[in-house]
Amino acid sequence: MSNKSMTDIAYEYMQNKNGVPFTVLWSEVCTRLAFTQSQAENKIAQFYSAMMLDTRFTALPDNKWDLRKNYKYKDTHFDTSTILIDDDVDLDDDVSDDSDEAEEDDDYDGYVDEIEEETF
Repeated sequence: MSNKSMTDIAYEYMQNKNGVPFTVLWSEVCTRLAFTQSQAENKIAQFYSAMMLDTRFTALPDNKWDLRKNYKYKDTHFDTSTILIDDDVDLDDDVSDDSDEAEEDDDYDGYVDEIEEETF
């Protein structure tokens, strides 16, 4: 077992590679650190997060990774101001009717008024 971090091992592995799929990279890290299946399952999210935060790496299309030093700035960065976000999408299909919410709010406001009257 190595005393190197998961990202250090990934960096070492990628020195002579171009565009390594994440699954291949993770498999190599697990092999070098002799992770059990359970350890691998528990640490994969930590490894992915560490890769995202480590400035030595860059994410490529199709879930591939490479070393940032192999790319020019313009190849790994893009203008995010052009990304459109649709705020009108409801993720919860069980949204209650607005009239129900209004009734609940009225009850709550009345309760708050009662408390305020008692405290003053």
